[in-house]
Amino acid sequence: MNSKVARKEQSDIEIASLQFQRLLRFSLISGILIVSGFIVYYILVPEEGYIGFGILNHDERAENYPTTGKVNQSIGFYVTVDNELDHDFTFKLIILLGNEDTKLTPDEGSKHANKTSTTEKETLKPEEHWMSDKLYASFPYNATDQILIVELWQYNADNSREFWDILWLRIDAYS
Repeated sequence: MNSKVARKEQSDIEIASLQFQRLLRFSLISGILIVSGFIVYYILVPEEGYIGFGILNHDERAENYPTTGKVNQSIGFYVTVDNELDHDFTFKLIILLGNEDTKLTPDEGSKHANKTSTTEKETLKPEEHWMSDKLYASFPYNATDQILIVELWQYNADNSREFWDILWLRIDAYS
């Protein structure tokens, strides 16, 4: 009787081992197919790219931004736009001044800010970089937490425009 039980247990172990091997083989093949699918997708569908957008200080550097200024004193700065998309990018910059009532949102731009100037429309080809001429802004009254805002607007082929991105500097103005 013991030998029958032992053979039965041995048989059950062999069956379980066979089932485990099948499950393991199925899992490995499935994993290989899934990973291969991701690799093929990544190769066939390249990344969309991006638009680089930045503010540079008066020395054309991305450092030591002004945090204070005198009332009606011009603050000089530059703006850069880099096209890392796979198609042309046509845009215009809008320069605005805001205060504590100004709302800044990454999806819609600024609310309750005053437009001071705009740049001409520019078109960048893929991998082309652009830097503005020196731009200036000044604040007309004493206040803390005033905001220098730069909005990037894309222009489409039909000349319609859509908000793309926003950058800002917070500045305290004093007499």
